[in-house]
Amino acid sequence: MELLPAHRLAMREFDRRVRQTTVDQLDNPTPCSEWNVRDLLNHLISEQLWAPWLLEGHTLAQVGDRFDGDHVGRTPRQAWEKASSAARAAWDAASLDGRVHVTGGTIPTEEYGWQMTMDLAVHAWDLATGIHADTRLDPELVEAVYAVFEPQREALRHAGVFAAPERLPDTADQQSRLLALVGRRP
Repeated sequence: MELLPAHRLAMREFDRRVRQTTVDQLDNPTPCSEWNVRDLLNHLISEQLWAPWLLEGHTLAQVGDRFDGDHVGRTPRQAWEKASSAARAAWDAASLDGRVHVTGGTIPTEEYGWQMTMDLAVHAWDLATGIHADTRLDPELVEAVYAVFEPQREALRHAGVFAAPERLPDTADQQSRLLALVGRRP
């Protein structure tokens, strides 16, 4: 699966969980030990708000702190829809041959896209777990994301962004393998 179809699918997976989220679930814990549902939603909404700016070539300094703070409020669905629509339009117009500014420097746009795709997919599972919804992810998406990131296992481990990879039995399914790769306990 190529990047843009994978990204669209990951966004749909996350969107499906957001639509199931109620305001009274915002304080629920998630598998991300430091984040509750509100924090998780805020992280993904903020990422989507950043995407159009980064895809247009802006630096982190140019974007500044405009997306700091709480974007969830009392209307998580509306906040997500606004942010994800803007990000989707930016990705549809983006040149995947370009480069974007991120915390670690400047990286290829396609690499940034896969990072965003993985974040959407894994956090869709995190959100589903936090709101007690269906945690099954699209198998084609899982396969595509795992194929991109499994060869980067050591880099992921050293990046400090995720918990250490979990060990699984050889019989584990692909989704469990993906989740374990980024420190989740499926």
